[in-house]
Amino acid sequence: MIIRLIIFAVVFYVGLKLYGLYRQRKLEHEEQRNKVNHHEGGKMVRCRWCDVHVPEEEALRDQAQWFCSSAHRDRFLQEQQDKDGTP
Repeated sequence: MIIRLIIFAVVFYVGLKLYGLYRQRKLEHEEQRNKVNHHEGGKMVRCRWCDVHVPEEEALRDQAQWFCSSAHRDRFLQEQQDKDGTP
């Protein structure tokens, strides 16, 4: 009788350990999948000059306008000044 109890306790202990390993791997797998699915660049914005979408962290902002580079920002502002007729 005591031997059966010991065997049952060992089997129960091994089962708990295997279940813990299974849950740990499952959580690690879910975290890995969430990292892959999450876009690292964050919010995308459109360049006012060329309409290319770039991550907000990399874009340049001038008032309410977004630009992919300083060259496009300068060209856009120059074009706006030319349209307004200001030197």
